[in-house]
Amino acid sequence: MGRAVTTDVRHAVARADRAEDQVRRTAQLAAMSREDLALVLGGDPAQAAPWVEAAAACGMAEAQVRLGRMLLEGTGVPRDQHAALRWFLKAARAGDAEGQNMAGRCLEQGWGCDVDLTRAARWFAKSAAAGDAWGEYNYANMLFDGRGVDADQTAAVALYDRAARRGHARAMNLLARCHEEGWGTPRHAANAAHWYRLSAEAGYFRAQYNHGIELLRQGRADEARLWLERASGEADETMRARIAACLAGS
Repeated sequence: MGRAVTTDVRHAVARADRAEDQVRRTAQLAAMSREDLALVLGGDPAQAAPWVEAAAACGMAEAQVRLGRMLLEGTGVPRDQHAALRWFLKAARAGDAEGQNMAGRCLEQGWGCDVDLTRAARWFAKSAAAGDAWGEYNYANMLFDGRGVDADQTAAVALYDRAARRGHARAMNLLARCHEEGWGTPRHAANAAHWYRLSAEAGYFRAQYNHGIELLRQGRADEARLWLERASGEADETMRARIAACLAGS
């Protein structure tokens, strides 16, 4: 009995110490400039974790999203997808566009919850409406495929276009594919080539492959080879085999 009481006391003292540390850190965070705050919260995850937790607990949406990402990935804190979703939802309900997108991702993928495509689509829609490029891209994917929402390829293309113009490399690649195939928009080869090139230049390997193939069609084999070789660095085994066949025939 005595040992159990001693253990309980130790746990209570530890909890009190943690609470005191969090209060102290919260006061220090409140006194920091935005520049210093960004440095503290954006540093090495292991060192930043106590500060991020304190900032998240006092309602800072940016810190709530950062803590959610750390919990989701297990960086700086133990991996806990359920807790990650809770923090994303706190930020999302406060109107944070990145938090809304990440809440949608968790619900779409079943990270810390059961898959719920309808709720995922709603959070993506809120994030997209707030102008978050990832929210626009993810909501466009849901609209394009009719997952959690009625299919609407025309609306999806409009969102891909918005995200692409914000510099979102994956949206650029899918916008190009829509122009190439005539999905949700009239076929437009020049637009497709334009967006494939921009996505490739932004570093997206699938677009590097697509841009390389387009250059091969134009007879620009030396340029195509460079882009296909870049794409192979991140490509899966199937794509690497296709790239090897293209390079062998060029």
